[in-house]
Amino acid sequence: MKFLDEAKIFIQSGDGGPGCVSFRREKFIEFGGPDGGDGGKGGSVYALAVANLNTLIDYRYQQHFRAAKGEHGKGANRQGADSKDIILKVPVGTQIFEDDKETLIADLTQAGQKVLLAKGGDGGFGNSHYKSSTNQAPRRSSPGWPGEERWIWLRLKLIADAGLIGLPNAGKSTFLAGVTRAKPKIADYPFTTLAPQLGVVYCYDREFVLADLPGLIENAHLGTGLGHRFLGHIERCNVLLHLVDATQDSVVDAYHIIRQELALYHPDLPNKPEVIALNKSDAIDEETLTEKQNALEQTSHQKVFVISAAAHQGLQEVLAALLSHIDVKED
Repeated sequence: MKFLDEAKIFIQSGDGGPGCVSFRREKFIEFGGPDGGDGGKGGSVYALAVANLNTLIDYRYQQHFRAAKGEHGKGANRQGADSKDIILKVPVGTQIFEDDKETLIADLTQAGQKVLLAKGGDGGFGNSHYKSSTNQAPRRSSPGWPGEERWIWLRLKLIADAGLIGLPNAGKSTFLAGVTRAKPKIADYPFTTLAPQLGVVYCYDREFVLADLPGLIENAHLGTGLGHRFLGHIERCNVLLHLVDATQDSVVDAYHIIRQELALYHPDLPNKPEVIALNKSDAIDEETLTEKQNALEQTSHQKVFVISAAAHQGLQEVLAALLSHIDVKED
């Protein structure tokens, strides 16, 4: 399934149906009086968060959603039928913005949440509504009230238990493929992953959702590269797994680049629980690996795991560390 985390769509609710002008005409009833019914209500447009979706790809192929108008009122005091509402199903974690992409309409963070985006117009009154003691045969009716229309943006921020972060080519996709059944694209060049990938990790008879997020670069907080679309997904993760490429000249600089981008995007992001792993340990000698591990522990002030995602070395320890943070969050 292709991943899409942002989409612009047009929505329009239905107009209300017009009322009817009608008079009762039956044999032996000389003064039947007005019996025009009211019009039906136009369909509304709602957004509904559902649990079994993790992409907005459906909204790439259909961008316009228009609800039907309400039916006309009829004689014999018959009211026009209300039109059906349109329900836009979106993944949990979807934010809905106005056309300016800044004004937040709704943030759907739980399955089953439903929000009204465009209210259908009410039906117009038939002439029986206007009957009074002074006007017993009104020939007046009203049209239905108009619906609403607007352009909106749908933006998905993945809700995952753990998120993989790191510079491009740090081995995040290889790690995800090694601990889940996900099949991300893996290649020996930066920016292999251009969209988030999700996988379910099974560890000690437990399971949790792990998201492989596209690689960060300097100035990502300004929108450079994948920028804000990447950083937005991090906000919803309970714990971050920070992978650092052990083959880089300075693992400390690589670590600080990511930490700085997180802080510049949102001041709360650096406070998220973090597990650090030095990846590609099988590609350098033991002495150099130990030096880099010690340097990284000194700058981060926490334990640094040494792993090789490609060789499946040290992965279980890292998963157990992630699981311990997830358990604390759930409690």
